Amino acid sequence: MAAQTIAEAAIYEGLEAQAFPFFGAERRGAPVMAFCRIDDKKISVRTQVYQPDMLVVMDESLLDIEPVADGLKPNGSAVVNTKLSPDKVDLGIRVKCVSVDATTVALEMLKAPIVNTAILGAMAKANDIVTLESIKKAIASRFGEHLGEEAGRINAAAAQAAYDRAVLGESAAQRPIVKKRAWTPTWQDIPPGVALGQADMNGLKVGPGSAFQVRTGTWRTRTPRYLREKCVRCAKCWFICPDAAISRESDDHIQIDYDHCKGCGVCASICPAKAIEMAKGAKL
Repeated sequence: MAAQTIAEAAIYEGLEAQAFPFFGAERRGAPVMAFCRIDDKKISVRTQVYQPDMLVVMDESLLDIEPVADGLKPNGSAVVNTKLSPDKVDLGIRVKCVSVDATTVALEMLKAPIVNTAILGAMAKANDIVTLESIKKAIASRFGEHLGEEAGRINAAAAQAAYDRAVLGESAAQRPIVKKRAWTPTWQDIPPGVALGQADMNGLKVGPGSAFQVRTGTWRTRTPRYLREKCVRCAKCWFICPDAAISRESDDHIQIDYDHCKGCGVCASICPAKAIEMAKGAKL
């Protein structure tokens, strides 16, 4: 929604624009990307944007799990939803950076932690490609059309509030920018006669190109805590875990793979001894 809205704002200013999202099969919790191109000439390219002039990060936890700044131009800019000041935002590259606590803005004005409209206001502070007034007009139009005039007005006001609270500075460049690994092909992509070795993951034989390449544990909002002293070693949690994130040790106690546990809570709900409890947050 944010990418389409900023594209519409650019069109209001007489520019050409295109926007599109990119996401996988997972429907909740997985990192999602969206791309937007703006130009004063007709846009004929239809690929993803690999060397952006601007980077917008709506969830700062992505900084620790994704190479978000990979490809960002040295003279580019970044907008990050965070409580940190720009000089504390470590992107691995020193660029113009706008930080804003868009989550708090959204909670105050929209009564929900949905930051896609608030963050657009901060984008206007990062550069002058699209003005704040055009952004607010596009927000009011898009949300007003689908949710009513009042929803459009409130979301536009959230963008204004984020603009007012946004802090402009320069990012830190301490972390290394890790290039994305070449994705291991799935079995459909392997030419006939070629084989890739299996890996062993918690006792499971994992084939090439499997989901174990993705640290899905970073998606969760709740984390299971194993209470070893309560466990009766029935193995129900091990049997029912939909992500195979629970393994059995030699003494029939369990071990949780936090790199891939999504925090669904099925293990806690089925445990007869209440030996697993769900804690808030992605980490214990």
